[in-house]
Amino acid sequence: MQVHEAVTSRHSIRAFLPTPVPADTVRQVLATAARAPSGGNLQPWHIDVLAGEPLARFRETMRGVLASGEQQAPEYAVYPPELRAPWRDRRFEVGEAMYGHLGIAREDKAARRRWFANNFDFFGAPLALFCSVDRGMGPPQWSDLGMYLQTVMLLLREQGLDSCAQECWSIYPDTVREALQWPAGRMLFCGMAIGYRDAAHPVNALVSSRAPEDEWLRFHGL
Repeated sequence: MQVHEAVTSRHSIRAFLPTPVPADTVRQVLATAARAPSGGNLQPWHIDVLAGEPLARFRETMRGVLASGEQQAPEYAVYPPELRAPWRDRRFEVGEAMYGHLGIAREDKAARRRWFANNFDFFGAPLALFCSVDRGMGPPQWSDLGMYLQTVMLLLREQGLDSCAQECWSIYPDTVREALQWPAGRMLFCGMAIGYRDAAHPVNALVSSRAPEDEWLRFHGL
């Protein structure tokens, strides 16, 4: 697979087959992705991977947390509190497109909440990943995490695998931290569902749009 094919074929998959992901493939992808750039070569990422029985136990824990209605202090705000156009509009558009594929009406709030809960089951994926970082790191190192994770997702595509990066886990940092027994001073950045897409599921037909280049691209001297 060419790099541009991996880039254009990658999109967030929200329904996975139960087919196991080969352990050797996962190890190779995660190790190779560490060639991603990082400022000062800090390599600030920490990665935890769950599969099999550990993932089953974690899923059971999350079912209990969701059923209890427990609220935890979010690790960070995923979106700015006063999100303005055009970014607000893009977020609204992709959300409505997803629920449209699922046949869930805007006024059916209960059905939307039930669907959203699938995030915390990793959309049925057989493998889950959590990325964390030392709290002493700042925004430049957070960008390093993004470069590592994007490299992971592209290498997964090369192997015929799919993924969905999940910042939604930021609202349950205590559960994740306790389950993975992180040391003090470690903070959660995001999760990621990994596996083989269920091509028959309507939600996976969603491919989010991209803004036209003239909205965000300028050339100087070219």
